[in-house]
Amino acid sequence: MKNRDKLSVDEICEELQIARSTFYDWRAKGRGPKCIRLPNGALRVRRSDFENWLNDCEVL
Repeated sequence: MKNRDKLSVDEICEELQIARSTFYDWRAKGRGPKCIRLPNGALRVRRSDFENWLNDCEVL
């Protein structure tokens, strides 16, 4: 059973339909969602941080 309150980079990319390189480019430019770096180097994004980031991306 997956822990749905934290998303992997692959899950974020799948949901947004973007390439991993795009996600990492956004991160390098400080434009991606806030991430948690695990001891093994993998990144996770809290679902709440992802939703807040998406809301901040909305254009009126």
